Amino acid sequence: MHLIFRTLLLLITSRRRSKLSIWDSSSLPLRALPTDVDIAVHVNNGMYFSLMDLGRFDLMVRAGVWDLMRKKKWSPVVQAEQIAFRKSVNLWQRYTLETRIIGLDDKSIWFEQRFVVDGEVYVRAHVATRLLGPDGPVSNEEILTAVAEELGQPKPAGLELPEWLHEWRGNVALPGSRKPAPHHW
Repeated sequence: MHLIFRTLLLLITSRRRSKLSIWDSSSLPLRALPTDVDIAVHVNNGMYFSLMDLGRFDLMVRAGVWDLMRKKKWSPVVQAEQIAFRKSVNLWQRYTLETRIIGLDDKSIWFEQRFVVDGEVYVRAHVATRLLGPDGPVSNEEILTAVAEELGQPKPAGLELPEWLHEWRGNVALPGSRKPAPHHW
């Protein structure tokens, strides 16, 4: 909820920005605000994940996918995330949040997101996402068909998820939500 007002504002302002295809890259200019930083006066490690939501929403709104999702009653969820930090984004510092889809696996659509300051990557993350509909998870096939047919944005040829992300996902995956996941140290 801490970004609810920024998210609502973004959902409005992204409609006024240039249109994109869902397969394009979104570049969202931002500034590190006092609510984004921790006691060390740089963006808090957990806050990066919340800010990345803004980048994905910007891309979806500008590509028309947000309206398609609302029409079909689909909701986005994150399944897995990994992040690497190189430099800190400090209080009041301007940066851009770069967002693009880098591939798909059997369940998820994967985004790469970067926090860039003066053309230099400070932070990079990879996010596996899914859409949930009224009857449960929406297949990638159904999503790709809807995006191609209703928005005229077919999946580009050659869009392949890097093998290392397949391996990482397999190494960190938890059991599915319908399987037991007992806690043992």
